[in-house]
Amino acid sequence: MPQQKTIRMLVFGIVAISAITTSFGIFSDDGAGAYDYQSIRGKIVEIYGKGIYRHMSGEVAVQRIAQDYVTLLIGIPLLLIGLFWAGKNSLKGRFLLAGTLGYFFVTFLFYTTMGMYNIMFLGYVALLCLTFFALTLCLLSFNLEELPSRFSQATPAKFAGGFLVFNATSIALLWLSIILPPLFDGSIYPVELAHYTTLIVQGLDLGLLLPLGFVSAVLFLKQTAWGYLLAPVYMIFLSILMTALTAKIIAMALVGVNVIPVIIIIPTINLIAIGCSAQLLRNVKQVSGT
Repeated sequence: MPQQKTIRMLVFGIVAISAITTSFGIFSDDGAGAYDYQSIRGKIVEIYGKGIYRHMSGEVAVQRIAQDYVTLLIGIPLLLIGLFWAGKNSLKGRFLLAGTLGYFFVTFLFYTTMGMYNIMFLGYVALLCLTFFALTLCLLSFNLEELPSRFSQATPAKFAGGFLVFNATSIALLWLSIILPPLFDGSIYPVELAHYTTLIVQGLDLGLLLPLGFVSAVLFLKQTAWGYLLAPVYMIFLSILMTALTAKIIAMALVGVNVIPVIIIIPTINLIAIGCSAQLLRNVKQVSGT
């Protein structure tokens, strides 16, 4: 793999720093505990009050901790497995590495922009930088011209592409169901805004991540070279992201939040994404030990 040494160094840096930031998120618990806070918009928000996420709302803080567990216990091992596998000149390993790097990049993009400022801020910034360059180099290492021929005829392109279209569309509609009603009734600010400045997750999803998933799906359905690159990488990224989202939903349920019907919908999407990822990797042809 071109730039293998550089990518290896970047990944080791990501592993080390993310292990520190997630550990702080999970194990820090200093603070007096939950308290009510009136936002600039006059809404009463329950603040978590403990650890490095002490200034975040209670629901969001427990989600952040749940994602820290997923990043530490699943994300980091997958990153190392993908790096090792890709180092063996495996195309499957390169896909796994790129998809996992995509998860880390998006995760710490959100941590840098959405999370209330804490002592790990520079760690988030460093991770955003390292993951961006590692992901870019990894994507550039693929030979676009040969990719379509490296997948077998049994590759479930229609199902995987259709699923990505469905996921992008359904999540977009979910976010719009949060954003549009307050605009129509004149209240403007969704309840989910709490005391934050804006809807970062919804904004980045609608403006960047969901369109990327949709375009990847369309290109894959058309069986273009870019589709064969982007769709498997996006599917692996989505599998890990949905695992984190499933963990977040469980965390919310444990603190008494009503998670019906998402407790059924999200794990179902998660399982389908994992199944599609496995099928796509399974249909990558083995060539010269790859």
